[in-house]
Amino acid sequence: MTKYTTEGLIGIAISAITYALLFYLNDWLTQYVVYGLGVSWIYLPAGLRLFLTLIFGFPGALGIALATFLISYLGVFSQDLVTCIGIAIISGFAPYLARVFVLMNIKIAPDLSDLNFPKLLFCMVIYALFSSGLHQWWFATRGLANTGGINYFIAMFTGDVMGTVLLVTSIKYGLDYLKDFRKIRP
Repeated sequence: MTKYTTEGLIGIAISAITYALLFYLNDWLTQYVVYGLGVSWIYLPAGLRLFLTLIFGFPGALGIALATFLISYLGVFSQDLVTCIGIAIISGFAPYLARVFVLMNIKIAPDLSDLNFPKLLFCMVIYALFSSGLHQWWFATRGLANTGGINYFIAMFTGDVMGTVLLVTSIKYGLDYLKDFRKIRP
C-alpha cells in the first residue's frame, strides 16, 4: 500500500467515525429544535462536514457519504435504498463541491494556514447553500412528505450555518482554553 492510499483510508475512517458520532450527539442535543425530516435549526455536523472536506478532500467526502448512508439506511429511510444513496452522496459531496468552488474563487493555502474569518464565512455560506439546496431538491424529487419546500430550505440553511458557527466557535475556544491551561501549568 502506498503512502497516499494509507492516508486516504485514514481520512475516510476518521471522517466516517467522527461524522457518525457527532450526528448522533447532535440528534440527542437538538431533538427539540427539529423542523422536519432531516432538518434541524442547529446542525453541528455541518461544521464537521466542511472541515473534513477542507482537511481530507475527497477521502473526507467519501467518509461522510459512507457514514451518512449507514445512518440513513439504519434510520428513518431504511425502506428506500435509492433515497439513502442520494442523501449519502449529497451529504458527502455537497461540502466537497463547495470546497472546489471556494478554492477556485478565493485563495486558500493547501494547509489552510491562511483561513481567516472572512474566508471561513464564505466557505460556510457556500457550503450551506449547496447542502440545503441539494438536500431539499433530492427530498422533493423523491416525494418525501413535509420536505422540499422553501421553508425547509431556509430551516436547513439556518441549521447548517448555526451548527457550523457553534462548532467552529467551540473548537476555537476549546483550543484557546487548552493553550491558556498549558501556560498555567508549571
